[in-house]
Amino acid sequence: MTEFSSPAAPQLSIIVPMFNAGDLFAPFMQSLLAQTLTSLEIIIVDDGSTDGSGELADEYATQHAHVSVIHQENGGVSRARNAGLAVARGKYVTFPDADDQMMPAMYQQLVTMAETDNLDVAQCNAEVCFKGSDRVKVLIPTERLRSTPVLSGAEWLNTALNTRRYLHVVWLGIYRRELIETQQLWFEPGLHHQDIPWTTEFMMNASRARYTDTPLYRYYMHDQSISNRKRTGQRNVEYQRHYLKIARMLEEINQRYRHKVTIYPAFHRQITYEALSVCHAVRREPDADARRAIIADIFATQTHRRMLRNARGLKQWYQLLLWLSRIYKWRNK
Repeated sequence: MTEFSSPAAPQLSIIVPMFNAGDLFAPFMQSLLAQTLTSLEIIIVDDGSTDGSGELADEYATQHAHVSVIHQENGGVSRARNAGLAVARGKYVTFPDADDQMMPAMYQQLVTMAETDNLDVAQCNAEVCFKGSDRVKVLIPTERLRSTPVLSGAEWLNTALNTRRYLHVVWLGIYRRELIETQQLWFEPGLHHQDIPWTTEFMMNASRARYTDTPLYRYYMHDQSISNRKRTGQRNVEYQRHYLKIARMLEEINQRYRHKVTIYPAFHRQITYEALSVCHAVRREPDADARRAIIADIFATQTHRRMLRNARGLKQWYQLLLWLSRIYKWRNK
C-alpha cells in the first residue's frame, strides 16, 4: 500500500462533490487511493447522500489519514465545491466527479507540469467511456489538439475552443488555489454546468497554462449524470434556463475582462453556441406548452439579441439565422 505524506500544506487538494454515487463510488475511490502523488489530501463533500455513499466515505476517512469528509444538506455541486475550497490546504486544487476514474499517474504528472513551469493551471486529455459497452474514445482528438507549450490562460482557452471538441470541465486539470482565492473565483450555486463560466473566468485570470494530450482521466457516460438525463415538459423549461443564464454570464465575463486580455472571436462564438443549444431543445421538446415557455424565456432574457451580438464566422451565422427564423415562426403559432 502506498504511504502518503501529511505535510502542513499538501501539493494538491482533491475536492470531490458526492451525491448518491452508488456503486460507482468505490472504483472512483480506488483510483484516487492508487495515485502515485503522495503530497495530497482528498476532501469528500457528501452533499446529502441517501444511498449510503456518505457512510462509505466516512469509512475511507477512518482508514486513510489523507481523506476527510464534509457532510452537508443537499445543495448542489457548486455549494459542495465551495465547501471543499473553504477548507482546502493544497497549493493546487482539482474537482473530479465521484462517478469517474483517474489514471494512477494523473495528478503526479499534472503537479510536475505545474511545478516545472510555474503554471496556474495544468490540463490533460481524457478518455470517454460508455457504460454498458466496451466503447472508448479520446475526448479531444490529437489531430485537433496536441500538447502545448506554456500559454496565457486566454491563449489556451482560445486554442482549446477552436478545436470545437473542448469541454469546459473542471476535472480536466489542476488549478492554483491562491489564484482562486485572490480573485474570488467561487462556483455559482444552483447552476447546472457551472464549469462553463468558472473555467472561462479562471482562464481570463491565469498567466501560465499548459496542456498535455495524454488521456489521464476516464469520464464515464451514463444516463444518471446530470448532462445526459432526458427532460421534458416543465423540467426541461427549467433546465434550459441554466443555459440562458450561462450565455449571459459568458457575455458579462467578456465585458469584464476586455481591458485585461484579448477577447478572441472564439469567446464570442461560445456564447452563441451555448444559447443555440436552447433552440435545439425547443425542437426536441414534445410538449407544446413547454416549447412556448422556452421560446418565451429566449425573448424575455434578450438571448436572441445576445446571439446576434456574438455570432462569429459564416457557419455560425448561417446556423443562427436559420434557428432564429424557426423560433420566430414557432413563437407566432
